[in-house]
Amino acid sequence: MVGTVLALLLSIVLLGTTVLGTAVPGSEASATASSASSAGPYAPPGRPGPPLDVPASDLAASLACTGSVTTAAREPVLLVAGTALTPASNFSWNYERAFSQLRLPYCAVTLPDNEMADIQTVGEYIVYAIRAMHHLSGRKIDVLGFSQGGMAPRWALRFWPDTRRLVDDLVAIDPSNHGTLDANGACAPAVWQQRSGSHFLGALNSGAETFAGISYTVVYSRTDEVVFPNLDASGSSSLHTGAGAIVNVAAQQICPLDLSEHLAMGSYDSVAYTVAVDALTHTGPANPARLWTSVCTTPLQPGVDPATFPAEYAAYAGAAVTVVATHPHTAAEPTLAPYVWAHPSRTP
Repeated sequence: MVGTVLALLLSIVLLGTTVLGTAVPGSEASATASSASSAGPYAPPGRPGPPLDVPASDLAASLACTGSVTTAAREPVLLVAGTALTPASNFSWNYERAFSQLRLPYCAVTLPDNEMADIQTVGEYIVYAIRAMHHLSGRKIDVLGFSQGGMAPRWALRFWPDTRRLVDDLVAIDPSNHGTLDANGACAPAVWQQRSGSHFLGALNSGAETFAGISYTVVYSRTDEVVFPNLDASGSSSLHTGAGAIVNVAAQQICPLDLSEHLAMGSYDSVAYTVAVDALTHTGPANPARLWTSVCTTPLQPGVDPATFPAEYAAYAGAAVTVVATHPHTAAEPTLAPYVWAHPSRTP
């Protein structure tokens, strides 16, 4: 089984999914709440966001919620899948089952083109989902995302500031926050945008990475072979600047012998799940001191059925490989939208 998984992951890397790199300063399990950086040539963080260009019918069709979202006595959770995945392939056999057992209300957003298309468009779907869930529940919402799904919600928060007051927690598992080293030559639009030094990432991280009133929990693996280097909180995934409450935690801080790779972290890893649920069920970001060490001897997170796990994991990994292998490539990164710039006539 392990050999099959590694072969599948190697195929993903060779076919052009992201290998993430550039470093940002900081320390693990840190909570940084200030930034001296400015937005530079990009839109000021407080400028109102533009109208959504995606047709309203497409936005409405993208969001599927449990009925309890409208009646629950707690914040609902928005699930955002990773690159080349859908909510069904990423979450239906793990987090959705676990949340149902915990009676956590949730919605899942299906993003265009298996999240291989322009992430600026993905951002509009997430803006809609945040607003719609807040309207349905009458509450702030939480967001849980894996890989690109842990990074893309930050685009919505950065360029549509009205969404910030609607979000309590952003929990990101192995998010691609700070660039890729592997996307050379022609590749899918979303992969171009996740390259180190991309125009997209320059805009995303401009001004501040986090915002006041939102708790940010980043959980990553030091043995992640897709998002790396992530040897500590100076790696790709971690966040450090801005006024949000931030915790960056490696799975190996909880369980030193945890060897989880990228796809494991986003689907069945007990440590990632435990960190995520700690953040979602407490005020503020996750607190590693609250986490129980018994999780280190638990091979599968709650919600994953041991009897069906091999088939479900194979389908999950296989779906990602197939999408990456067959998706059309483009010759360049998508152009940044006019709303991104302080002066909309500017181009990269």
